[in-house]
Amino acid sequence: MPEAGKIKISTYNYSLPESRIAKYPLKNRDLSKLLIYNKGTLSLSEFKNLPDFLPSQSHIVFNDTKVIHARLQFQKTTGANIEIFCLEPFLPMDYERSLESKSGVQWKCLIGNQKKWKSGELQHRFILNGVPVTLNAKRISLTEGSNIIQFSWNPVHISFAEILEVAGTIPIPPYLNRKEEESDSKRYQTVYAHTEGSVAAPTAGLHFTPAIINDLASKGFSQNKITLHVGAGTFKPVSSETLEEHSMHTEHFSISRKFLSGLIRNKGPILAVGTTSVRTLESLYWLGVKANQNNFKPFVDQWEPYREKSNLGVEKSLGNLLEFMKSKNINNLEASTRILIIPGYKFRLVKGLITNFHMPKSTLLLLIAAFIGDDWNKVYEYALSHNFRFLSYGDSSLLLPK
Repeated sequence: MPEAGKIKISTYNYSLPESRIAKYPLKNRDLSKLLIYNKGTLSLSEFKNLPDFLPSQSHIVFNDTKVIHARLQFQKTTGANIEIFCLEPFLPMDYERSLESKSGVQWKCLIGNQKKWKSGELQHRFILNGVPVTLNAKRISLTEGSNIIQFSWNPVHISFAEILEVAGTIPIPPYLNRKEEESDSKRYQTVYAHTEGSVAAPTAGLHFTPAIINDLASKGFSQNKITLHVGAGTFKPVSSETLEEHSMHTEHFSISRKFLSGLIRNKGPILAVGTTSVRTLESLYWLGVKANQNNFKPFVDQWEPYREKSNLGVEKSLGNLLEFMKSKNINNLEASTRILIIPGYKFRLVKGLITNFHMPKSTLLLLIAAFIGDDWNKVYEYALSHNFRFLSYGDSSLLLPK
């Protein structure tokens, strides 16, 4: 086990009053507060002024994943309510194929009120575009702690994406301690959300508006997008005393050859919008380290960066990955990562980070500590003392390390 595994999670704790958790978003996305951490110096502004604080020639990377309506409600003939929370596709495993499917699909799911569903098939009836639809759910097996649920429906000319959009609800974070509302369908989604698959929003992007994105472009900041589908594991607390006992969740992402080529050509600092973009960008480096090896698999394990300690340059690593894609005639690489970014990690690509304020004793907070060191304490104390709003619907920060 790498030395990083000995880190005690209790070191990365702070007191977060319930009153500081933003239960609802602000009316205007870009009027949230913006904390600027620039080489150890702290200041305060509004998010609409973000372009004024970015380093010259910054290359900004967004995560364009779109949150699906992943919560489905069923009722047994006995009257018992059963909730099925769709986590990720199982068969077919590809998100696009599964969501576009017009026949049966299987998904890894969590089940609410599971004790009331011992056997049999559940049904949910609803109206879609004026047509009566019956959605069936059957439990197939249990794998990796998740139930495999077989979904089928009539009529069969409807895609599973359409089923979820109408029959499901948006899965807002559990710490909001409230039910989802109609407004969440729009506000728990970035304005640039495009590729369906997430069950949690990349919340750092919730502050952006089309006006800010246009302002960034007019000021010469280049922009690009990756897709990492955020899983429910993003809310998983670290329950063990040390990190060596914590199992990081797997998330799936996709990048194009065009995106990789742009990264290689880019000469300015790379700024990630959100921790999901950080995890994807840093995972690309580690994929590139081994891309020319036999039996290469596009997967980064939890402790891989701490075992390998590669000295390969970023341009060479990304070049290896690009050559692999060319050799296999792949335009879009589908990959997955369990990368755990904690203090001691050496960042390879990301030079700046736009992010919200995270839960105590979480892997997200550990990533912040890895990025700016012990100053994470100073940043969070400043945010608390200046009435910042915390977590998914809360305020934002721009972190530019020393």
